[in-house]
Amino acid sequence: MTIKSGYIAIIGKPNVGKSTLMNYLLGKKISIVSRKPQTTRHRILGIKTTDTTQMVFVDTPGLHGNQTREANRVMNRVARMALFEVDIILFLIEPLRWDADDDLVLQQLKRIEKPVILVINKIDTVKHKEILLPFMENLAKQFMFEKIIPIAAKTGLQVGELESIIEKLLPQEGNLFPPEQWTDRSNQFIASEFVREPLMKLLGDEIPYELSVVTETFTEEKKLIRICAVIYVPKPSQKSIVIGKGGSVLKKVGTEARFNLEAYFEKKVFLKLWVKVGAVRVETR
Repeated sequence: MTIKSGYIAIIGKPNVGKSTLMNYLLGKKISIVSRKPQTTRHRILGIKTTDTTQMVFVDTPGLHGNQTREANRVMNRVARMALFEVDIILFLIEPLRWDADDDLVLQQLKRIEKPVILVINKIDTVKHKEILLPFMENLAKQFMFEKIIPIAAKTGLQVGELESIIEKLLPQEGNLFPPEQWTDRSNQFIASEFVREPLMKLLGDEIPYELSVVTETFTEEKKLIRICAVIYVPKPSQKSIVIGKGGSVLKKVGTEARFNLEAYFEKKVFLKLWVKVGAVRVETR
């Protein structure tokens, strides 16, 4: 039996549901999710293998026009580079909304000759679905999309149909990765990301973008995984905020991170967290 395979970039402005979609497609949480923009910092591969296909999804940082932070400029470059490395592009937008950041993505796509599927996410938030049709018709005039499909990544509505469209466009033969592999990222990277996720949710607007998480030790035993991770903050004043009164914030971070880590690794996890002041480091493996 011939296996069809290919790389599929999931691209769009921040907070349109790129990571949520990839996690749903995989049936397993790989990319962290929060309501804050630019939660995804790195290009992350999620690999889904079936009897007939291997889809390698590339979750990218959100593309947007705000270039004031160096981190934003770096993440924009990461997202743009991904477009040249894939076979198919999923361009995610929100229903009935189109702004300068969406247009920025579209201008990037016009430079690339690859099949692009326009995915209108979060249609579960639209009460009167009939108003979607003129919106879709107008977008069809902007670019030669391979398909335009409305979905709700959070609930899975129409995601199966999207997957069928992708399958027909897969260009390659044979698996690109071992069938049992879920991602190209190391266990240490996954652990760091799952610790960073609740920090993005629990802290204010600035601190989550200034801190980093590094997994210093990752030890896997037969029935238990032991993880020691350090949360780095650049200022002493931020350390007490991350820890919280009586350790309340750090405890919540540990509880949520441990839950997600145990679901991912399918083992009990012992998680030890420290907060240190120092040069911010980034887990890149």
